[in-house]
Amino acid sequence: MHRFAIVVLRVIIAAALAGSLLVQVMLVPLLVADLAEASVGVVLRSTFAAVVVLEIVAFQASAVCVWMLLNLVGRGKVFSRRAFRYVDIIAGCIAAAALLTFTVAVLLAPGQVAPGVVGLVCGVALVLAGMTLVVVVLRYLLRQAIDLDGEARELQSQLDEVI
Repeated sequence: MHRFAIVVLRVIIAAALAGSLLVQVMLVPLLVADLAEASVGVVLRSTFAAVVVLEIVAFQASAVCVWMLLNLVGRGKVFSRRAFRYVDIIAGCIAAAALLTFTVAVLLAPGQVAPGVVGLVCGVALVLAGMTLVVVVLRYLLRQAIDLDGEARELQSQLDEVI
């Protein structure tokens, strides 16, 4: 991967993390206050706020893992066993986000909003679940690449011995 692309990705990740921290610190309390003014029950309000914060945390954890994978790419070591840890965390965060998004749909379903909105939120949860499966497939591709790289090194070693 070109150095310029890595730098650009890091700038984007840093900006996204800063923005998510701003949302977490400034906008979530405003959201809770708005829900209180709308006379939403305390249980629903607390659950919704917790879900929003957990979604943001899942995004932040994924962003940090992508940053760490970029570090491995920059050193030419992305095809190593260490990469699995970060890929697994990313898959887990996306799966958690899918479940949390579905939780929002369940919270909204009993007459809080129009059924179409609930359907849209369920659709977002389904897309997130699909993204989890894409990351799992990419993890298997990473495993195959690492295994093939090991075989290629072994064959090269045997060839070097013969020569």
